[in-house]
Amino acid sequence: MNQIKTGKFIAELRKEKNLTQMQLSEMLDISDKTVSKWECGKGLPEVSMMLPLCEILEINVNELLSGERLSENNYHKMAEENIMNLISEKKESRKKIILSAIAVVCNILAVVTLVLLAGLFEMSNLIRITVIFVAVIVLVGGLVVACVLDRDAGSFECAKCHTRFVPSMSEYVWGAHTITRRKLKCPHCGEKTYCKKRLTK
Repeated sequence: MNQIKTGKFIAELRKEKNLTQMQLSEMLDISDKTVSKWECGKGLPEVSMMLPLCEILEINVNELLSGERLSENNYHKMAEENIMNLISEKKESRKKIILSAIAVVCNILAVVTLVLLAGLFEMSNLIRITVIFVAVIVLVGGLVVACVLDRDAGSFECAKCHTRFVPSMSEYVWGAHTITRRKLKCPHCGEKTYCKKRLTK
């Protein structure tokens, strides 16, 4: 799916209906910044917003995702393309999550090995300090890689308003979390809740 094309399509249809971004946002009970984000191609409408938006713009979800009005001839082709794009996005997100888990496991093994090496074998204090320093660098580097991969895999869904978003790296790192949820502030409603990890944006 082309976010820029979809954004331009939303803007075009909104203008056809003589609606401002503010008016459209009020009809959807969201902020005008969210509408602006869609129209600038910086994100797609959340799944919960798609049907209400399509009703207002008098199009269907397939046309929204395609970023154009569809004739009967190409409707099914575009529907298949959109489904394949969603499946591809989910696969890519799963791959990133698996790579993140592998990075964490390899990281732990490398750090434990280096710490054992420094503690069990005879060596000068300088070499021992160097090995421990390398272990710390490996630990930090591995955690950074794992965090980047996991954060970029899909999005997080607000528990209150169901908006999907990708948090900043600092929010992601400092947010308390369980395996599938992370405490984050929603950019839409402003509430800080345990947001569920989703494989699509």
